[in-house]
Amino acid sequence: MPDRDPDAEEKDIARWLETEMGCSDVSIQRMRRWRPIMQADVTRNGKKERFFLKGQRTWPTHPYPLDYERDMQQVLFENGIRVPAIPGWVPDPETIVMEWVEGGRDAGLIQEAIESGSTMTDDRWQASLRYMELLGELHAIPVERFAERGAELPSNNTELMLGNFERFHAMSSQVEVSDPFIAFISGWLRRNCPQNKAGMAFLTGDCGQFLTDGPNITCLMDFEIGHIGDPMRDLACFRGRHPIENMGDLPALFRKYEEASGTKLDWEGMAFHTVAFLAEAYYGPLFGLHDDGPGGDWVEAFVQVAIIGRRCLEALVELTGTKLDSLELPNAEQTPLEDLALSRLEAEIGRLPDHKDMQTWQRNILASLPVMLRNMGHYRIWRDEEYCNDVAALTGFEGVGVSNADTAFTSFIEKAGPDQDERIIKVLHRKLLRDCLIIAGKNPPADHIALAPVEPVVQFATD
Repeated sequence: MPDRDPDAEEKDIARWLETEMGCSDVSIQRMRRWRPIMQADVTRNGKKERFFLKGQRTWPTHPYPLDYERDMQQVLFENGIRVPAIPGWVPDPETIVMEWVEGGRDAGLIQEAIESGSTMTDDRWQASLRYMELLGELHAIPVERFAERGAELPSNNTELMLGNFERFHAMSSQVEVSDPFIAFISGWLRRNCPQNKAGMAFLTGDCGQFLTDGPNITCLMDFEIGHIGDPMRDLACFRGRHPIENMGDLPALFRKYEEASGTKLDWEGMAFHTVAFLAEAYYGPLFGLHDDGPGGDWVEAFVQVAIIGRRCLEALVELTGTKLDSLELPNAEQTPLEDLALSRLEAEIGRLPDHKDMQTWQRNILASLPVMLRNMGHYRIWRDEEYCNDVAALTGFEGVGVSNADTAFTSFIEKAGPDQDERIIKVLHRKLLRDCLIIAGKNPPADHIALAPVEPVVQFATD
């Protein structure tokens, strides 16, 4: 992907708003998100208006083009679902122009959740219960209406249950990025795909995203990975998000959905889809670690890889019964010279002047890089040597370095049978848990988001 020029793109968008939508006095401001998300304030027909602009992501994070998201959202709008209207589409740079809808939402990035926390208020809970009713209405829309506009209609059980995951997995070949986690989880999901029990529906894809005003929902949002699949996949998103985003009493929400939709809950299917959902969520940040284009948030990508990967494996062992290991962060290694250099870099970044291309949140993203490197450096030997030792014990690896260990581990996974699953899971989990412990730091609070567990659900299958 060629380097983007955000300033030039904003000028092109402003020009399009002026010529195609009759806007004047256009002011565009970028917002803190993974992708180009902007607020556009304009004058139109003599009145002040505000639009929400969505652009292409900085690097490939999911397999659906932006015009697909536009079309799926338009189908939802046409079928009475409260989503933002789309008054315009900028062809170059591709940008969805949406109506601006007021309302609050929870933290959208893990780093934001770590910084500010996530709480469930009484109003948000009432809105969440209402969301389950709206989700049932959304799932009731005939899937053919989405297929007519580009959604892929599954033709068999495997496509219904794993089609979305396979589209994500295909991206790893396209961008030539993979790792041992992907090698294992892709094989495990295929070998353990269950029979669908809950039917077929168009799914939000990244469920649980909505804006609120008090207890009222002002709109549903973010359908970029919406697709046709098993409704339990949408409920699994809630489980995958919680408690990084505090979604409240999950079983109560799920039973509200069952009551509103008439769809019987498939708890074991939901457990499987939690693994698949978290596996899909792992790909984008992994690719982001290897991306060197403008924008993005490298530390957020690193944090997501560690936390999402760990939680994916912890959701998986609810189905396999594998007993995972506990680890503790050792005493920090002394890296005085590196600490001085990285502290200096952090300070220099902090002194960069405010500019429309360097807002406070963008400067903070840059400053998070030396902070993360300094923190990782205090545990690098422990982190790397323990992983290499784990891989050596499993595979006979005799090389040096994490990259070589990854290569040997991936090769082992690709040849291993199901009898090796438990040993592979434990090595992968320890690797990711080490990074989560480093992110959380020494003596973290019990509810630190980097260590947040996945709530079990299989137990409800026998209630």
